[in-house]
Amino acid sequence: MKWIYFNRLYSSKFQAGCLARRLEHDGWVYGFREMREIEVFRSKKGRYGVRFLP
Repeated sequence: MKWIYFNRLYSSKFQAGCLARRLEHDGWVYGFREMREIEVFRSKKGRYGVRFLP
């Protein structure tokens, strides 16, 4: 299993969390049917992103 990273980094954890919640509810909009785990991560430069396991 490998993480799939969403293609954008955000300046706040809140923004990344909103995207994570949207992916949980409306992942089919982005072409993903099921996601096992979704998480917000922090990059080395201090920005936040979303990654998930298909």
